Amino acid sequence: MNENREHTCDVLVIGSGAAGLSLALQLAPLGKVMVLSKGPRSEGATYYAQGGIAAVFDESDSVDSHVQDTLIAGAHLCDQDVVRFIAENAKHCVQWLIDGGVPFDREEGDQDNSDKPRYHLTREGGHSHRRILHAADATGMAVQTSLQDNVHNHPNIEVLERHNALDLITNQKLGQTDQPNRVLGAYIWNRDEEHVETVRAKFVVLATGGASKVYQYTSNPDVSSGDGIAMAWRAGCRVANLEFNQFHPTCLFHPEARNFLLTEALRGEGAYLRRPDGSRFMPDFDERAELAPRDVVARAIDFEMKRLGADCMYLDISHKPADFVQKHFPTIYEKLMGYGIDITKEPIPIVPAAHYTCGGVLVDQQGRTDLDGLYAIGEVSYTGLHGANRMASNSLLECVVYAWSAAEDIIGNLNQVDIPASLPAWDESQVTCSDEEVVIQHNWHELRLFMWDYVGIVRTTKRLERAMRRIRLLKDEINEYYSNFRVSNNLLELRNLLEVAELMVRCAMERKESRGLHYTLDYPEQQDGSQPTILTPDQPC
Repeated sequence: MNENREHTCDVLVIGSGAAGLSLALQLAPLGKVMVLSKGPRSEGATYYAQGGIAAVFDESDSVDSHVQDTLIAGAHLCDQDVVRFIAENAKHCVQWLIDGGVPFDREEGDQDNSDKPRYHLTREGGHSHRRILHAADATGMAVQTSLQDNVHNHPNIEVLERHNALDLITNQKLGQTDQPNRVLGAYIWNRDEEHVETVRAKFVVLATGGASKVYQYTSNPDVSSGDGIAMAWRAGCRVANLEFNQFHPTCLFHPEARNFLLTEALRGEGAYLRRPDGSRFMPDFDERAELAPRDVVARAIDFEMKRLGADCMYLDISHKPADFVQKHFPTIYEKLMGYGIDITKEPIPIVPAAHYTCGGVLVDQQGRTDLDGLYAIGEVSYTGLHGANRMASNSLLECVVYAWSAAEDIIGNLNQVDIPASLPAWDESQVTCSDEEVVIQHNWHELRLFMWDYVGIVRTTKRLERAMRRIRLLKDEINEYYSNFRVSNNLLELRNLLEVAELMVRCAMERKESRGLHYTLDYPEQQDGSQPTILTPDQPC
């Protein structure tokens, strides 16, 4: 076993979801691309996305309408130029997916060999038109599988599964203060061989997804631990809007189910939200009822659960014809039948769960961060698209548009940069193997529980202050632990989650209003002239 194994590539892509693989495929004809995947390459948020991807394909729809809907859903905290940039580039980027083999559903009777295919478009919360392309109720799986197949067949792309990115390597970290600061590569953790390796690259792209694993209840897979946000922050990049954590209103509430999300398309196709007594409650909260944006729906469910002392609310599509339900939602139908729930005949027990990180690493329209050579795309980034609340099915869209935009920028600069010279190996000479894994497990559970209780759907200043005190105590413990023991998967993820949790709370404490996904009882009204919350690494905490 070579403890100091070193890899080289033109572009290192950290993350193997829709954003990372889309970018890798667009860069591969021009250089060697290495993709890191923490687990199996499919184990990311993309694979589990059910709803679809938003783009204007209907002649009765318009880019202006898509822009306006996004601005409204984002509680007018979106960057309007960015929203228009993404909406205008949506169609050709989605067409790139189609050309790559993603099998979006077509209208009945539409032939596969048609010159102008008619895609079946559905509607979700916040959208004024049907503009969601989907592959039944498993769109993410279809996108991920197609991208993986294309990546597998490309000789210039190497995928390292079960490898964590540990930290970015920069000029500054190596003490080269006489040169402009630039990313040179990364240290990576080989989970199977349990040692640290080095990657040298011209460019590094963070496509690591969000940080919803910081909460006790989440719809996300285990890999969503905020790694890219934490690494970028430690490397000197700004972050923004991390107070806006989206809670998906409808996740399955069942003792044997874990992280199973029930797509918003159910409500788009007519499902109702009901109390335990069968009565509807969304019309009491918003004139859009079940089609209100996610922040409104999640707060309504949370309010009703607390008011009634109920463990859950219910999502009901049983009033629709059984064949309609089975055709449009085959994955959900089969999954829930396995738990003894027939959605064609009975309502589904649901609770909200942490689902999407609307803030992240601050980037420009090419996905460039504050650190030269480092890009961030997808959920890890803050582009300005989502504002204070992400509109349904804009997330996969952001992934593919920014993968395209970042790829164009990297391609234009690929021959202007050399692969860095040999980098110092990771030094483990001063650390030992841990005999106190219980410390990590205890701190892990404590973090996720108090983040759920204190930095959840409804907040107060006092709750945020309590959370911050606990985060800083845990950070001290884990930093000491990190200094003395060899790294492990759980240690790396906990270190990153504590970093991101602190940034989330700092952002939440700075926002003295309620807007979108940030709702505080101490400041229930919106302020005029509200701006994004931006944190800079050299700011005092």
